[in-house]
Amino acid sequence: MAETKPVTKTILSLGNLPPKPKSANELGSMAAFPRTPSRVDPNNPPWPAYRGYHEYSFAYATMGKRLPTILGKAIDDVIRTLNEQSDEDIIVDLSECIKRMDVLMADLTGNKKLRPIIDDNEADVALWNKEIARYFQGKDFMNAPWLFAEAYKYRRLRECFSVSKYWKEYDVFFRQKCDTFARSAEAVFELSTRFAIPWKQAEGLTPELQAAAKKAIFRELTQICLWGNSTDLSLLINMTEEDIKKLQSTGGDHLAATEKNILGNNIDEVWEIVSTLEGGRVDFVLDNAGFELYCDMVYADWLIQSGLVKTIHFHGKRLPWFVSDVTKKDWSWLINSCVYGHLFPTASEAEIASLRVLGERWKAYERSGQWVYEQHPFWCTGYTFWDLAAEAPDLFLHLSKSDLVMFKGDLNHRKLTYDCAAPAATTFEQAIGPMASLAGAPPVVSLRTVKSDVVVGLPSNEIADELDKTEPGWKISGKYAVVLLSEGRPGEKVRFA
Repeated sequence: MAETKPVTKTILSLGNLPPKPKSANELGSMAAFPRTPSRVDPNNPPWPAYRGYHEYSFAYATMGKRLPTILGKAIDDVIRTLNEQSDEDIIVDLSECIKRMDVLMADLTGNKKLRPIIDDNEADVALWNKEIARYFQGKDFMNAPWLFAEAYKYRRLRECFSVSKYWKEYDVFFRQKCDTFARSAEAVFELSTRFAIPWKQAEGLTPELQAAAKKAIFRELTQICLWGNSTDLSLLINMTEEDIKKLQSTGGDHLAATEKNILGNNIDEVWEIVSTLEGGRVDFVLDNAGFELYCDMVYADWLIQSGLVKTIHFHGKRLPWFVSDVTKKDWSWLINSCVYGHLFPTASEAEIASLRVLGERWKAYERSGQWVYEQHPFWCTGYTFWDLAAEAPDLFLHLSKSDLVMFKGDLNHRKLTYDCAAPAATTFEQAIGPMASLAGAPPVVSLRTVKSDVVVGLPSNEIADELDKTEPGWKISGKYAVVLLSEGRPGEKVRFA
């Protein structure tokens, strides 16, 4: 038998080859991404999508744990409402809603395939079912892109009530939204007592000092508007009152301390646009109800009073959405609560009066047309904002007439950026695609507290890599934020293919 010779290894020198990528960010920037525009679709974003089975992503915890928990709390809310009813027809009708919610829970926890939306006479049914038919046939809750699957869950939840007889407009999250605002007294009155008296420039200032004073207030209010997004009910499932107060701190020292946590900060560039408007139009694409909406209103109030802005359009949701997103009911409840409510039993008469003054002024803005609330069906679809011009051309044309569109919060940021694994140093303009590059695209700013995986617009990939090493979970902690600006192509004629 021939003697077996030992295997010898050949050692190669690789010193002249390109270096291995040191991190996921670097690998993502070197791989075959971003996809070319012709290869991008809802199931294939410009960079790889986050999906529910990705254990390294917040998608995994959301689809597997958070969404069933949120749905379970919603069922508890409806049972509580059911137990408060006395009319048999109304009770039976609501019982059927609960049965449909139970089916949704079974589909979600059992990872069933995504079926079409039932025709419930909502304006978005055709958009939903077109997208499912084109891109998600055979997909389930865990292997569809996280953003689409999560939005689909909330649309299915709406369907549980929209096909009913008596409960079509029921909001399973309304109690939570009201309760969170009612527990925000300290931060609410910190702002109301400062802004109840109409704002005006101090006398005797030079033009340079007047501009500097306006800029200083703008910077602080922008940060208040930014960090107000910390109160996101879909994330803060079991928060104490002290936890809420900590997140909502609006004092100047707190803001100075947190500005270093704005990883991509274009506040000064946003000011350059706002300071030249001379009575222009600004749009807010709203995020959370309650305290965050209150901060948005204080911000918008000052923009009107300063003379910088003449008209503000607020864009909310037609449906209860992602737990705490603003609906028309939330909008009206907040303003009326400021004027007539009894939410803060320990507040002083002066504090209650300051809140009433704000609410009455905001009602006057509505009557005069300076504040306009809108709710386009597109905001509650599964499409990202890369498809806004194609799927809602009327909305894109409307936004193109704005001098600045402010997208609030994490969900709007995810939809702007296609919620995919782009390298952290990807420019905001590249990340939002058509919303920056199409003719007529308005200036867009994203005010976002970071609460999910996608992060773009940072000065370098190394910032994200270092945080990955030193602060695991930093992308979902709410500790960090971005204020990112795209100048767009305003003034150019909007053209649709």
